[in-house]
Amino acid sequence: MRLDRSRIVLTGAAGGIGRALARALVERGASLLLVGRDPQGLEQLAAELGGASAMAVAADLTQPRGIEQVRRAAERFMASGLINNAGQAAFGRFIEADPAEIGSVVATNLVAPMQLTVALLPQLLARDEAFVLNVGSAAGCIGLPGQAVYGASKFGLHGFSQALRRELADTRVRVLHCSPRATDTAFNGEAARAHQRATRTHVDDPARVALAILRQIERGMPEHTLGFPERLAVRINGAFPSALDGTLAERARALAACPCTAVSTRLKEVRS
Repeated sequence: MRLDRSRIVLTGAAGGIGRALARALVERGASLLLVGRDPQGLEQLAAELGGASAMAVAADLTQPRGIEQVRRAAERFMASGLINNAGQAAFGRFIEADPAEIGSVVATNLVAPMQLTVALLPQLLARDEAFVLNVGSAAGCIGLPGQAVYGASKFGLHGFSQALRRELADTRVRVLHCSPRATDTAFNGEAARAHQRATRTHVDDPARVALAILRQIERGMPEHTLGFPERLAVRINGAFPSALDGTLAERARALAACPCTAVSTRLKEVRS
């Protein structure tokens, strides 16, 4: 798939991965409709990218009005691609999770991408070539301690991506799913970063993640997980889920011992 012909709706554009993706896509010649909740941040990013390459729409995708705003803007923009990148972080022991925030995470990470996709799908099906790429997470393919809420929402996004890919197999719309591992952005709070240090988790630069996503789109790869051993763990977990229980027990112990967890466990919204 050639990116220099693409007109892409990018959600979560003002976040860490979103900004890196926006810059990389424009460098490849794509035109972007930047979507997020922060009008000022979006306008600044659009100005950095050049007015001819990017335009911004501030919208809350967890609300019907926000979905409709983007649908209309995408229609005028003549979108040929959608990257569902916006997300909301959640880290900590599940017993300490705020029930109201659980719903917010699922709404942002799963329901909003599904609703935006179904709103834009008629437009995409009318193009000669189109795609939907959902940015998931390795946590959405492996059940990680400390990621029960976030992981559940991303597991759902992965399942949605697989089902829609198979449903649209005979159309011109390709459905892709990317699973980054931990990434060095403001998305993760201090508790999550402390846990990453304690468990010696490898953390990727957002520019590396962006380039991997671009390669995936260009090659039409249905699914891609970034990094080793995460890629291996995803395969093992898919075939023999209980095989990872002992290996991941160390993460559970580190979660309980983390001094930041008791005071910092929360579901943190990244306004993107």
